[in-house]
Amino acid sequence: MKSLLINALILSTLIACTSDATYNDSQIQAAWVVLGEQGRATARVITTAAVCPILQQDGVKGKMQIRARPATITPRSISGTETQSKPAEFPVLTCELLLKPGIASAQIGERNLPLPKPVPLKILVLGDTGCRLKLADNAFQLCDESNQWAFSTVAKTAAGFAPDLVVHVGDYFYRENPCPESSAGCAGSPSGPGWDTWEADFFIPAAPLLAAAPWVMTRGNHESCFRGGQGWWRFLDSRALQEGRDCNLAINDMLGDYSAPYAVPLGAEAQLIVFDSSKAPHSITKADPAYELYLAQYRQADQLAQQANFSLFVEHHPILGFAPSRNKLNPFELEPGNAALQSVLKEIHPQRLFDPNVQILLAGHVHLFEAVTFKSDHPIQFIAGNGGTSPYPNLPTELPSTVSPFSEAEVAHVTSTNRIGFMTMERASITSTEWLIKSWDKDGVLMTTCNVSRSRKECSD
Repeated sequence: MKSLLINALILSTLIACTSDATYNDSQIQAAWVVLGEQGRATARVITTAAVCPILQQDGVKGKMQIRARPATITPRSISGTETQSKPAEFPVLTCELLLKPGIASAQIGERNLPLPKPVPLKILVLGDTGCRLKLADNAFQLCDESNQWAFSTVAKTAAGFAPDLVVHVGDYFYRENPCPESSAGCAGSPSGPGWDTWEADFFIPAAPLLAAAPWVMTRGNHESCFRGGQGWWRFLDSRALQEGRDCNLAINDMLGDYSAPYAVPLGAEAQLIVFDSSKAPHSITKADPAYELYLAQYRQADQLAQQANFSLFVEHHPILGFAPSRNKLNPFELEPGNAALQSVLKEIHPQRLFDPNVQILLAGHVHLFEAVTFKSDHPIQFIAGNGGTSPYPNLPTELPSTVSPFSEAEVAHVTSTNRIGFMTMERASITSTEWLIKSWDKDGVLMTTCNVSRSRKECSD
């Protein structure tokens, strides 16, 4: 027994030494900070090393814990025929460690991690960032051409804005099927649900912005279990990774595809409420098992809204926004907000859909920037789906006065553009309750300005 204890001590010492003294920075593929429930900050690392690295918090060393081990996972059909799917290969180790509140520094080797601020004054919002390769739609974006897929430009420009917090509104994973050999602009691109795709679609281009600020990561429909869900759970979700919630087996998808909402405090009586709408359909009935799930989760979100006077509700599918019409013969026939989510929300708030403390809606999914204000008492809807993937056609410059994303809502103003970019939300001070919101193109050119408070919601192009 004594010799076993000695051997175990030697082994643990060797592991500690390996993870500290001999750790090569080139083994670290990505390092960032993700915020979760009540703003708890977790340091994450993806590495090709066999062990997790050491994280120093104010000079105190702590070994990061394993979140997900390297694995090759049985194929699942990925938005196409079974022959287009392939095993999800993850030859990397994902590590994490909770950051202690109030620390002044956090380092992994020579890398300094961005730390959360109690009251972030500048929040940067973007979404729908990956390069679209989808056989079913015959959609093959030219991933190798920056003027055709500009997420790397967006990330570099956005990092230069020095945000305190980054909010991604979902859809990171877009390279679902192989690029045709005839297309030189994406030839040789990785595809499918494995690490090589996640690295190319998100982690390489996002690196400057991951280093600039902590992130709140919202899940989109492209991260649902039958698409990019395995990578979502291994890498991005703020919650603990649990067997059965990992999207590895279709039989567990009802567990892996739905998650409880949580709040991230922003100070000055403001907060984000993060909601997982990744599996939201276009329509839903009360007989659908998802209906009761969403209803229970919206009741939780409604309770969270009581925690702060000003809530920003973050999810992927626009509830009070518009999408361009698919009817080319009638450009004014817009697709309104998500009817399935509206039908569930009406159970709680029939007219407004949201608690009065919910003042701003943040979403993606529609590949535009969009801001919709209302004459009626409804939250202002922002859509930041112009982060890099193939843009949608612009909305008509003039909309009929009767058009509305929801039967009880009366639209005041709609501004939108399909220019690739991002948006910022700023407060003048740590006590301010007014937000100056701007949309920018990929090169940092101002496109739209909005002023938002509980009593004022106005935008100008």
